[in-house]
Amino acid sequence: MRKWLKHLKNQKGLTLIELLAVVVILGIIAAIAVPAIGNIIDDSKDDAHRSNSLLIINAAKLGIVSGEVTPTMLEDNNITLNELVAAGVLDGIPADPSLDGKTYSPGSSFVTYTPTNTSAKYVITLKSVSSPSKFYFNKAVSETELNEGADPTP
Repeated sequence: MRKWLKHLKNQKGLTLIELLAVVVILGIIAAIAVPAIGNIIDDSKDDAHRSNSLLIINAAKLGIVSGEVTPTMLEDNNITLNELVAAGVLDGIPADPSLDGKTYSPGSSFVTYTPTNTSAKYVITLKSVSSPSKFYFNKAVSETELNEGADPTP
């Protein structure tokens, strides 16, 4: 027993091989974790764009049903975010998750309302405030497509 304790006392640190093994293992873990975390962040931004889009479409629906969105706003079938705020059905323009708190472009982002005989179709177009030519969706996206998981393209 004393020989074993004496042997343990003589060991004063890690060998270079042991240290190298720990560094390699940490490198492998980092190589796997960093891209995974980046994907999680991107997916959460996509989900936020989708949720904001549904919120804006629901505000447009509420405004049309309640009469707050006037017929003059619907002349071109497009209701801008500014008009929804002015009508009082949207408290403010939602924050753009890709721009750290800035909002979507209020005059260039709009909901297109198309009434049919039996129902109505709502399609949203969201644009960046920093670059109004940048769409958050490749095309205008309908409410059904949003609910089915349409992918925004930041």
